[in-house]
Amino acid sequence: MTALAARREEARTSFAGRGLPTRRVEDWKYSDLKSALGEAGLGEEAAATRIMGLPQGLEFADLADPHAPAWVAAHLGTLARNAVSESSLAFAEGGIALRVPAGQAIATPLALELSGKGHLRLLLVLEAGASLSLFETGDAAGPRNAGIEIVLGEDASLDHVRLSRPVPGVQVEEIALSLAARARYNAHFASFGGKLSRTELTIALEGRGAQAQLSGVSVLGGDAHADITTHLIHATGNTHSTQLFKKVAGGKARAVYQGRVTVAKGADGADSRQTAKALLLSETAEADLKPELEIFADDVKCAHGAAIGDLDADSLFYLQARGIPEADARALLIHAFLEDALTNITRDDVRGMVRNAVGQALAALT
Repeated sequence: MTALAARREEARTSFAGRGLPTRRVEDWKYSDLKSALGEAGLGEEAAATRIMGLPQGLEFADLADPHAPAWVAAHLGTLARNAVSESSLAFAEGGIALRVPAGQAIATPLALELSGKGHLRLLLVLEAGASLSLFETGDAAGPRNAGIEIVLGEDASLDHVRLSRPVPGVQVEEIALSLAARARYNAHFASFGGKLSRTELTIALEGRGAQAQLSGVSVLGGDAHADITTHLIHATGNTHSTQLFKKVAGGKARAVYQGRVTVAKGADGADSRQTAKALLLSETAEADLKPELEIFADDVKCAHGAAIGDLDADSLFYLQARGIPEADARALLIHAFLEDALTNITRDDVRGMVRNAVGQALAALT
C-alpha cells in the first residue's frame, strides 16, 4: 500500500469513528450540517474539479495516481484532520495537485470550477518565492464537500478569490493553509448562500513575517444560509493578519461569521485585526457574528469587533432629502456598506466579476 493509499484509509477510519458534526460541536453551532443533509449524509460519491486552462509553468498531478510525485505525498492530508476534511480525503477517489516551482511567477490566473455533488480534494503548493492568482467558482446541485490544502513556501504569494453562486443544496469547503516566513495570502470569499453553505479556513502563520489578509461579502435572501468560519494561528512572532467580512441578509436568510485568532506562546510582535458587520433587511433575517481571541503571548496587537443592524436612518433621510427615491437610496447605502470589503480584491477584472454578482444578488433582494 502506498503512503497516499494508507493516508486515505486512515481518513476513512477516522471519519467512521466520528461521523458528521452536529450543533453540539461548538464550531458548528450555527450551521446544523447533519440536519441539513438528512439521512443521506454526504454520501461517498466523488465530485469534479475542472481547470479552465492550465497556466504555463504550473505542474499538475492526479491524486488518483498511485505513483504521484513525492511533493504530493509530503503534503496531502497533513494540514486538516477534522471529520469533514477526513471524509473528503477518504471518498474523493482522487483529485488534483498543483505546484508552482521555486521562484516562478505565474502571470495567468488559475481558474478552477468545482461542480457536481460529492467529495473532492485539491492540493496547491507554492514553493519559495513563487506567486499565483487563483479564481475559484462553483455550484452544487446536491451535497458537495471540498477539501483544499495550500502550502506557501518562504516569500511565496497567493491571491485567492472564491465566487460561490447561489446553490439549492448543501456545500461545504474546508481550506487549510500553512505559510512559511514572509509568505503572503490575500483572499476574498463572496457567497450567496444555499440550503447550507459553509467555508471554513484554518490558516497557520508559521514563519516570521507571514501575513494573511481575508475579506468577504455575503448577500442572502429567501431562506439562504451562508457561514464563514476562520481560525488564524499566529504560531510565531512578527506575523500579521486582517479579516473584514460584510453580510447583508433579507427574508428568512441566516448569515454566520465565526473568527478565532490564536496567538501562540512566544509569538511576540503578532498583529491581528478582525471585523465583521451585518445588515438585516427584514425582521425574520438573522446574523450570528462571533469573533474570538486566544492570546498566549505578551507583546501583541490584537483587536476584534462585530456589529449587526439596519441601514442608518440619518443617512437614508439625507439622501431622500436630496431627491433620491427611498429604494435607490437604500441600494446606494447597501452598496457602500459592502464596497470596502470588495476593494481587497487585487485584480480589477476579478473585482468587476464579483461586484457584478453582488449587484445582481442585491437587485433580486431589494
